[in-house]
Amino acid sequence: MSTSELPLEPNPGRPGAIRPSIAETNGRPVILSFMKDIPNIMTLMGLSSGVLGIYFALVGNFPAAIVAMLWAVLFDWYDGTVARRIPGRSNTLRSFGAKMDSLADMVSLAVCPAIILLSYGDFSPWFFPGALAIVMAGVVRLAYFDTFGVDKDGTIAGLSLDITPLSLALVFLLHSVLNPAAFVVLLYSMIVALSLLHVAPFRMHKMGGRWYYVITAYVLAMTVVYALIL
Repeated sequence: MSTSELPLEPNPGRPGAIRPSIAETNGRPVILSFMKDIPNIMTLMGLSSGVLGIYFALVGNFPAAIVAMLWAVLFDWYDGTVARRIPGRSNTLRSFGAKMDSLADMVSLAVCPAIILLSYGDFSPWFFPGALAIVMAGVVRLAYFDTFGVDKDGTIAGLSLDITPLSLALVFLLHSVLNPAAFVVLLYSMIVALSLLHVAPFRMHKMGGRWYYVITAYVLAMTVVYALIL
């Protein structure tokens, strides 16, 4: 969730204090003034990776699409961490970064997997329900999370949306092992199952702490593996 600090200037209300300086017009912050901070730039880099994954899926380069999508996940994990380490963030910056992060997640973690499924199915109408399922699950889940967030006990409702790209990376390793018919069934079934789990009523602990090392190592390892496949 990308919230951050923009260039700082002295706060006359409190000696020695600092506060974010945001360019304004008509009493409102200038849109691009929010792009001066590192966490928001990281969010846009994650979005760029997700869009690149969509492009590679459309041209049928699935290994490259998987790698791009995995890096979108990695940027999504770290933009919030960087933001939380920057002091002096205003509520405006927090709100803007969180909303931008959700929109980027929608593209990278829901639309990109949907396009991968559609493209692998040669855009057959039979693959549309599966693609629609993951996109709708992404919309509902992100709207729910933006409304209720993390509970006091550190749990969230349903399966985290970034599990879909991480799972797709594992499944596509079986592409050359299974026959085409079996792989299609596995891919389609997994997308539908994950869609249901994303909006399921169970609760899971939000991943953090050591999971950052696990996810980072996973993305780097998969990048190497898929680079060899390319």
